[in-house]
Amino acid sequence: MTVLGLSRFQFAMTTIFHFFFVPFSIGMGLAVAIMETMYVIKKDENYKRMAKFWGNIFLLSFAVGVVTGIIQEFQFGMNWSEYSRFVGDIFGAPLAFEALFAFFMESTFLGLWIFTWKKVKPKLHVLFMWLTFLGSLLSAFWILTANAFMQNPVGYEIKNGRAQMVDFLAVLKNHQVWLEFSHVMTGAILMGGILVAGMSAFQMLRRNQENEQHFYKKSIRLGLILTLVGSLGTIGSGDIQMRYLLHDQPMKFSAMEAVYEDTGSPAAWSLIGWADEKEHKNDFSIDIPYMLSILTYHKPSGSVEGMNEINKKLEKQYGDKNNYYPPVNLLYYSFRLMTGFAGLLLLVALIGLWLLRGKGDRPQLFKHRWLLWILGLLTFSPFIINSAGWLIAEEGRQPWTVYGLFTTADSVSPNATIASLLTSNIVYFLLFTGLTIAMVYLVCRQLKKGPQSVDDVPMNQNYDPFNKGAF
Repeated sequence: MTVLGLSRFQFAMTTIFHFFFVPFSIGMGLAVAIMETMYVIKKDENYKRMAKFWGNIFLLSFAVGVVTGIIQEFQFGMNWSEYSRFVGDIFGAPLAFEALFAFFMESTFLGLWIFTWKKVKPKLHVLFMWLTFLGSLLSAFWILTANAFMQNPVGYEIKNGRAQMVDFLAVLKNHQVWLEFSHVMTGAILMGGILVAGMSAFQMLRRNQENEQHFYKKSIRLGLILTLVGSLGTIGSGDIQMRYLLHDQPMKFSAMEAVYEDTGSPAAWSLIGWADEKEHKNDFSIDIPYMLSILTYHKPSGSVEGMNEINKKLEKQYGDKNNYYPPVNLLYYSFRLMTGFAGLLLLVALIGLWLLRGKGDRPQLFKHRWLLWILGLLTFSPFIINSAGWLIAEEGRQPWTVYGLFTTADSVSPNATIASLLTSNIVYFLLFTGLTIAMVYLVCRQLKKGPQSVDDVPMNQNYDPFNKGAF
């Protein structure tokens, strides 16, 4: 119940809730774009129905994402004014590009996509969705450019107690930008895929109507393909990011593995354990020999530096006024939740695609309700994966807001009070609860209506959207 603690809680709450919907809308946008592209190529009305049906859910995620993003922006002025003062010259450029170019592009073409289904040719109409998806990618890129500076500051100099940009190209070339971007985007693909597949599985469990099986078979197949691609990309990009992290932020790396003392070579990997964060040691740990060396260096040799030794180096470099140990147990189990669910989704995607093979409307997957239940329940797993990843990225950087330059304690607004923060935390919590209820209700209502809700009858029965004479 301190100003710093309440400020951190509020920022974590708003950011995690906002990050529920960023990969949601990016991944779902890609799925809808592919569905409509298949309609244009194959002229199969089922793909058009899929694009419209899942497009409605995409629109809901986009709307809530915008609202939560605006709320998140308030934090910088309300609770983190010292941070904004310190880094504002550098954050200004990427955030301006995001707002004035990327978001403008995304929202403009999304509006065109919504209102021109019967007014333009299908090839032009699907282009609107691809441009919307491209806009969302650019928006994420500029936000991650700003975040990457916090993880690995480059292209700056300190003037009058503030970080000022001296090399914009260096900021863009920051390896953390591309590591974060690839990891977040593949995670978004994973999320979009499993959401389509999982919600389709729930629909088959609830309705299982003969006339809808073909629709949901196509939806599940596309969803699982995206899940497969996304999970492979997430695991691969995460592995690369971890290897860079070993050098960029060794304390975060060692905390994720609960390594307090130097491991020596070869290094064993802790499968499960618990750390005594006060005494800076592990209470217990079940280890797998050689595995940490294999995961870290891709060979059965190599050591990992312990947090106790790293802390001594950080105290020597930055002084001993800060606690350089991050919350070890939080990072340790967040990392295992993130990687465990990513591996599980990869396995489920492979099994699901195998069971969907063949041309019949009643594949093996639809004959076993327990398989559909597994797929349906995994709909919620991407929210866990993304939240765990965010906690690792941000909590693992503590005590810094800008790594090695500016601490979290120095970033908080000097005029913030416990009373104002308690009030705003309660207001935001109630607002997010209301948004969550509304979002779940509207998605469930859309699912309850089923794919027939997007069926329409052309004004002219002879209307052919692929005819050159059409608008």
